[in-house]
Amino acid sequence: MSPVDGTPRARRLHDRVPVRLRHHWKPAGALCAGLAVMLYAFGDARISPYVTSASRVEANAITDDVRGTVGLYDTSVRHSVQLEYQQTDFDKMMKEFKKDGTKDSIPADLTIDGVFLQDVGIRLKGNSTLMSLRGNRGGGPGGGRGGGPGGGQMPDLPAAGGRADGGDTPADGAAGDGAAGDGAAGDGAAGARGGARGGGMTQYNLSADKPEELPWLIKIDEYVEGRAYQGEREISLRPGSNAQVPVNEALSLALIDGTGEPAERYSLSSLKVNNRPTAVRLMVENPDTEYAEAVEGESVVYKARAGGTFDYQGDDPSKYETSFRQLNKVGSQDLEPVMKLTKWVEESSDTEFAENLDKHVDVDSLAHYIAAQNLLMNFDDMAGPGKNYLLGYDLNTKKFSVLGWDYNLTFSGDVTAGPDDQMSMGGGRGGAGGQGGDAGGGMPEGMPELPEGVEMPGPGDLPGAPDGGAGGSGGAGGGGMRSGHALKTRFLGLDAFDDVYKKAYKDLYEKFYASGKATKVLADLTEQATRAGLSAKEAKGAVGTLRTTVTQRTAALAKDKEVAG
Repeated sequence: MSPVDGTPRARRLHDRVPVRLRHHWKPAGALCAGLAVMLYAFGDARISPYVTSASRVEANAITDDVRGTVGLYDTSVRHSVQLEYQQTDFDKMMKEFKKDGTKDSIPADLTIDGVFLQDVGIRLKGNSTLMSLRGNRGGGPGGGRGGGPGGGQMPDLPAAGGRADGGDTPADGAAGDGAAGDGAAGDGAAGARGGARGGGMTQYNLSADKPEELPWLIKIDEYVEGRAYQGEREISLRPGSNAQVPVNEALSLALIDGTGEPAERYSLSSLKVNNRPTAVRLMVENPDTEYAEAVEGESVVYKARAGGTFDYQGDDPSKYETSFRQLNKVGSQDLEPVMKLTKWVEESSDTEFAENLDKHVDVDSLAHYIAAQNLLMNFDDMAGPGKNYLLGYDLNTKKFSVLGWDYNLTFSGDVTAGPDDQMSMGGGRGGAGGQGGDAGGGMPEGMPELPEGVEMPGPGDLPGAPDGGAGGSGGAGGGGMRSGHALKTRFLGLDAFDDVYKKAYKDLYEKFYASGKATKVLADLTEQATRAGLSAKEAKGAVGTLRTTVTQRTAALAKDKEVAG
């Protein structure tokens, strides 16, 4: 109160400052002065986000792991998946996707093998696979359904200038107009340069009216942080349903499993979406944090992005975020090991590369990876347009291993290809050093005729590809992709690694084909398909052409003295 007239006295500026700040004003003032000096001196400097922590702990922990009644990827039991969502949410999602290729998640209720999970996230997964949803025919050039029932589809080719989608692949660009329609389906067994093409590249004529056939990514923790189902945060429902279910991918995963190399788990399942008819789908483990943490050793795992590059891009980690996504130990580890690897591969001489590769890379792992892709007739590997590989960096050995994923285009190459032949788009052989070269026969048998003015892209024709196609390290120019990978190219091109590669090739040949495992897995896949809901006739048809391809591949390799002895 005022001592003169009793009116309330206005608070002085000194009284308005909090007591604690008044008591400690000197340190606070010094801090503000220091910040002002730093802003003045370094205001225009770039700050690169290096991680200095030596922690190996995964920060994004699972806090609610829902246990099911049967193993999610137990292939000996029947599986069922049901998704229920609001039609208005779905319509809005489809409208946004058709407008600009956005693939946002929408909430859905999931019932999996009888276990109910409320509010999971679901979103579309894929690129060219989804083009038929935006006006293109059949999900790729020419559209329609073609190829054999091996289940592969056109690689996910991004439009120029596309953005990264979900950390994996570029978003779709504007799709061209084209009337929907099915192409003639081939038997996938026609001769190709002395061999036969099986598997093929199936084009899916997808429709928003048939959500049970759409490729989905189910995100268990999208709306409930820390939740997982049997340790899985993400489940992928692969393209292809019923008679087109991609048994070629399932076969590839089954063959790799047991070789000592990591492989995603899978199972065939029925899928029902709202009140739509049930469809048989391939359910595959999606490479995520838990998949990365399961990799042998204390490893940080990096997933290559489809539109990315293996080129050295300087010392700024942010430059590499469009090429690699770190799957685990985010916050405690960073991209610096990948940066160093790209620099060494790019700058080392052939002599240095041959003498010191084993100091940077697990050479046996690289040899087994490359050999497996050839044996499985997969042109879309680390050097293909999809850049389908992972890098695992062992924190103890300080070495990288190369891991595979996404085998939807396996068994679509030349069955007679040997260890020195590289698969290429169209089913033919490329040169020994890279992924490109002669397409060897052009379009696969059974592929629909392309519309006037549209040509099938070869490895050297993809957006951003260097002249002559494949020899490069694989990168993007203007948002596009090119084939080739410097690590693979240099490894195959030097005689120093010939013995370790051929040894890995023979070892995997024995495990895949000579042992009869491929034939046994096909028989099991037929049973799985029937258990999931296909009729005996449909199951036989889904596996039949792939069985022919496997038989021919086994016979061709058995005649190769370099492989079978």
